[in-house]
Amino acid sequence: MRVLVVEDESGMAAVLRRGLTEEGFAVDVAGTAQDGAWLAVENDYDGIVLDVMLPDMDGFAVVSRLRAARCWAPVLLLTARDSVDDRVRGLDAGADDYLTKPFAFAELVARLRALIRRGAVERPTVLTVGDITLDPARRMVWRGADEVVLTAKEYAVLECFMRRPGRVLSRTDLIEHVWDVTFDADSNLVEVYVGQLRKKVGRHALETVRGMGYRLRETRLREMYGDDGAD
Repeated sequence: MRVLVVEDESGMAAVLRRGLTEEGFAVDVAGTAQDGAWLAVENDYDGIVLDVMLPDMDGFAVVSRLRAARCWAPVLLLTARDSVDDRVRGLDAGADDYLTKPFAFAELVARLRALIRRGAVERPTVLTVGDITLDPARRMVWRGADEVVLTAKEYAVLECFMRRPGRVLSRTDLIEHVWDVTFDADSNLVEVYVGQLRKKVGRHALETVRGMGYRLRETRLREMYGDDGAD
């Protein structure tokens, strides 16, 4: 397994290289954010160990850059910062796990192996289908350049569709992913929320597949229909 370590502190970088090599990893080391980002994009790594405090760019920005470049290698952030806000910021940027310094090396190896087992699965931090964009970290939605204001439940229904573009979702699928176990399966709330979303993101965005459920179209709605979002 090949991993990349991005760490500017030479002593820590040497320790990580030696320890990971002894654990059977092939290890590349970068001392700056720029070098690390370039190596990560140009090579097929099984995992990346990334320090947050780098001299030229912080690790949060590096992760965002990698995900924007469609580099999906699992990223384990290392940092002396242990606040909840920092952990949330790193995970929202697209990191997969977070380890606070000082740490036990055995834990680092275990976390890295766990991430590698998951594989480099595509998981964009911002979802885009056609001309609809959804930012899960900020809980904001746009249609083209226009922000779309949604209620919490409308947002949850749309996110469910955005994470499964082009796939038909049945009423049961939506209930299982958006509502809890107390939901009354006989109510018409699913249909109500789909109708409300059509009014806000365009009536052609959510297609009814008769007898099966609903599907979010992947085409650019304005180009195809000249749809202004009105029902």
